[in-house]
Amino acid sequence: MSWSFPIGRLFGSEIRIHATFFLLLAWIGFAHYQMGGAAAAIGGVLFILAIFACVVAHEFGHALTARRYGIKTPDITLLPIGGLARLERMPENPREEILVALAGPAVNIVIAAILILALGGAVDTASLASLDNPQVSFLARLAGVNLFLALFNLIPAFPMDGGRVLRAALSFRLSRPAATTMAARIGQGIAVGFGFLALYGNPILLLIAAFIFFAGNAEARSVGLEDAARGLRVRDAMISEFESLAPSATLGDAAELLLRTTQHEFPVVDGSGRLRGILTRATLIEKLAAEGPDAPVLHVMTTDIPVIAARARLSDALKRLQAGMAPAVGVVEGGISLAGRTEGGRFIGYITVDNIDELMMIRGATGPASPPSRGPGPAVPQ
Repeated sequence: MSWSFPIGRLFGSEIRIHATFFLLLAWIGFAHYQMGGAAAAIGGVLFILAIFACVVAHEFGHALTARRYGIKTPDITLLPIGGLARLERMPENPREEILVALAGPAVNIVIAAILILALGGAVDTASLASLDNPQVSFLARLAGVNLFLALFNLIPAFPMDGGRVLRAALSFRLSRPAATTMAARIGQGIAVGFGFLALYGNPILLLIAAFIFFAGNAEARSVGLEDAARGLRVRDAMISEFESLAPSATLGDAAELLLRTTQHEFPVVDGSGRLRGILTRATLIEKLAAEGPDAPVLHVMTTDIPVIAARARLSDALKRLQAGMAPAVGVVEGGISLAGRTEGGRFIGYITVDNIDELMMIRGATGPASPPSRGPGPAVPQ
């Protein structure tokens, strides 16, 4: 994730912190300083750090349970709104998905129980509910936060764990795409309810409602893309008719090509047919204003483009698109190294998320039958 940097590695997962997390710490410190001076500011920041340590533990609950099913978690990122464990994929087996989803809240419940026992087991409900009252003990408030995290994450709405539990439960009777759509709609209904409650003076609920509503759409689209890609080969969906740029081209050349085509991505292909990178329309417009039309495309294009063979599964191309920040996956004819780099392969096309999205819409309109295989068209160097 951009704007994040690593701070360590644990159980095979890199722990990262988003830069905006420090804005949260600064805001908490400043607010507490105004209320009670330096001691209050230090106490407030330490409490937030303790909360996020529990958030990391929550995410490792997901990660370590997913590992039991052969799913790796490359990294866990701390954001001001919580933690994000980036699993390679979600389990498609409903039972496994339920266990992975419940592992996070279970960790918070265990932490809360340990803290309550550390306090002698005599913690009243009022103390657990006083999350922002500095008069209540540090450990009691932290126990209350962990109970809140567990309950909040069990709301049956994406992207919370409860939404994934609901989807998995529905998957015992429905297909995964249908279960995802139904779970997303239920979650969006809950979001609408939160929105109405926000009208009574709680703006935080409005933000949560918007977050849940759009996350439901995103999850349904993601699973829809996976379903559209299932059973197809890359050659069935790749963009094979396109204009490309030579490595010697300038941004001015790219601008002329932009006006003559409807492309959003322009492959940069050398004389031997090897993909050197991709220049996107957004980057072209941005750099054209900043560096002028004479700037070479080689200096501004995206170079770390994953590649895949035309005969490979389309689902593998989708995974590469979702795993990285590249605007497209290049399709080659010829050898590919183990590192995913072109080794003498000829560039013949590319795949984008929008491309697979269009395939999903076509299959939705015409049925799940695979489109006819197309012969790859050659790149057209300029």
